Amino acid sequence: MAINVDTVYKTVLLILNQQQRGYMTPDEFNKVATQVQLNIFEKYEDDLNQQYRMPQNDTEYANRVKNIEDNLQFFQRTGATAYVGPHFTLTPTDIYRLGTVFYNSTELTQYAQRNEVTQLLLSPLTQPTTDFPIYLYENDTLFVYPTTIQTGITISYLKTPADVVWAYGVGTLGQFEYQAPPASTFFELNVSEQTNVISRILAYAGLIINDPTVIEMAAGEVQKEEQNSKT
Repeated sequence: MAINVDTVYKTVLLILNQQQRGYMTPDEFNKVATQVQLNIFEKYEDDLNQQYRMPQNDTEYANRVKNIEDNLQFFQRTGATAYVGPHFTLTPTDIYRLGTVFYNSTELTQYAQRNEVTQLLLSPLTQPTTDFPIYLYENDTLFVYPTTIQTGITISYLKTPADVVWAYGVGTLGQFEYQAPPASTFFELNVSEQTNVISRILAYAGLIINDPTVIEMAAGEVQKEEQNSKT
């Protein structure tokens, strides 16, 4: 379940207004919320890499590798390609990181660098075949060898998180009135990240309203959350 953008914004405003510390406009919130979501999303890969090197709890809900993978599933996609010779262009426009390349639903396991491709093509023993193709990923395009392969290439990938939007209209008294989706865009993060999201937004809010107390409070919560996720 995604995080409700209206719930987050109203919680942030409530915390800021409790002690009359300031205000965060919808436009400021949207920019900060989008950046916070991207920061959390980018951290998943580092956390996953770290957890793979550590012993895991095999209970149903406490396996950290599984939990991080669950968080990433909101961004996992499959996509098509189009052959425009001598390469394949990637059809999706929201690719953040390329995952697996498939040829007729079979994974291409051999990824080569440009200098390796030249060497592999020159040797009769290592030349790729349709049974054992290789690929080069360069400048957002795929070069698949042998070049007789011109169809059947698909990909898996992580998508770029969509911008967070708390959309609003202006009421008769000049107040901001929330507009539900599709005008607004929810966070694409798991609802389990809601506390983390609010803490990080508050840290940015402290900078915006120039309040060191808010920054310190929010930074402490973020640090506590990160420590808990790694220990």
